Amino acid sequence: MVATGLEILLRKSNRFQNRNIGLIVNQSSVTPDLKYSWNILKERGMQIKMIFSPEHGLFATEQDQIAVNYQPELGCEMVSLYGDSIESLIPDKALLDNLDLILFDIQDVGSRYYTYINTLALFMEAVSGMELEIVVLDRPNPLGGSIVEGPMLDPAFRSFVGIFPVPIRHGMTAGELALFYRDFKKLDINLSVIAMEGWQRSMLFPETGLPWIPPSPNMPTFDTAEVYPGMCLFEGVNISEGRGTTTPFQLSGAPFIKPDDLAKRCTEYGLEGVRFRPVWFKPTFHKFGGEVIGGIWLHVTNHNLFRSFATGVAMTFALRELYPEHLQFLNGVYEFNNTIPAFDLLAGNSSIRKSILNGCDPMSTLASWENDENTFSDIKQNFHLY
Repeated sequence: MVATGLEILLRKSNRFQNRNIGLIVNQSSVTPDLKYSWNILKERGMQIKMIFSPEHGLFATEQDQIAVNYQPELGCEMVSLYGDSIESLIPDKALLDNLDLILFDIQDVGSRYYTYINTLALFMEAVSGMELEIVVLDRPNPLGGSIVEGPMLDPAFRSFVGIFPVPIRHGMTAGELALFYRDFKKLDINLSVIAMEGWQRSMLFPETGLPWIPPSPNMPTFDTAEVYPGMCLFEGVNISEGRGTTTPFQLSGAPFIKPDDLAKRCTEYGLEGVRFRPVWFKPTFHKFGGEVIGGIWLHVTNHNLFRSFATGVAMTFALRELYPEHLQFLNGVYEFNNTIPAFDLLAGNSSIRKSILNGCDPMSTLASWENDENTFSDIKQNFHLY
C-alpha cells in the first residue's frame, strides 16, 4: 500500500516539534485508518495554531462557488481561503505573523481546474520573501502520473480554475506541482515536499490501497475524478454536469437533449475507452433541478485509452451540431471572473469554443493540443519525485 506524505511525517514527527504550525487541509487529510491530520498531529505534541480551509470548507459542506462561512470548533483559529471575493483567496499576512511552518495536505484529483492546488499556488505567492516554511505532504494523483491531456493554459485566461501553466490533466502530484510552480514563478520560498513511499506513476487511485475520501461535495468516487477533466467543461454551458444527482460528472444532460441521438453521435466519433449510455434523470438541485431531463452516462471501458478532456470537447461539438438553437455558452461571474466565458476559463483559451461555434472538424480540434501535451510531458520530468 502507498504511504502518503502524512504517514512519512508521522514517522519523523520530532522534526516539527516546537514549531508554530498552520495547516492547509480539509477532510481528505487523513491517515489510512481515517484519523484526521489535525487530531493526530496534536496527539504527537505538535502545536497546531491555525487551520486554513480551501473551497467547500474543511468538511466540504458548501457547494461550488459558495463562500465558506461555517467553521467547526477544533481548538485553534480557523480561516477560510474561499470567501465571497477574490481577495479571500489570499491569506492575510497578519495571520502568518505567529506561524513559522505551513503543512499542506489535501487530496487533489489531477485536473488543472480543481481549486485546491490553486489555493496552494496563491499561498506560495503570498509568502514569497518570508521566512515561513511550507511543506507539502504528498498524496497520489488519482489519475496516475503518466498521461498528460489537453492544451496548456494561455496566460490571458489565468483564473482560480487556471493558475498553473499546465495541460488540463497534468499527471503530477501536489508536491511536484509545488516544486514546478516555485521554479516557474521564481518564488523566494522555503519549500519542501515529504514524498510518498510505494507510489508509481502508472497507478490509478484504486491501486494505491488508500481510502477514497470525497475531497469535495461532487467528487464522491474515483470514477467521478476520472471523467472530471472533460465533463467539468459543462459548467460553462447550459448543460447539467450531474450536480444534484448521486453521480455528478458521469451524468450530463438538458431538457432539449434526445439521449439516443446524442449517444449515437458521440459514438460515431470513435473515441477509445468510453461508451455513451443514453439516460433520463432528475437533478434535485442546481441546473434543471426537479426536472426530468435527457442525457448521457459516461462509462469508462479502458483506463489507459480513455481521454476525458477530448471526450468532453467532442460531446460539446455533438451538442452544438444536434441542438444549435439550444446550446449556450454561459456568461456571468464564474470563480470571481465576470469578463471571460466560463468555458474559456476552464479550457484555458477561447479557440476551442470558437471552433465549436464555427463548426470546425471535431477531430482536428482534438488533435490541436498534441504539441502542448508532448512539450509538457518533457518539462514535467524535471520535477518528478517518483
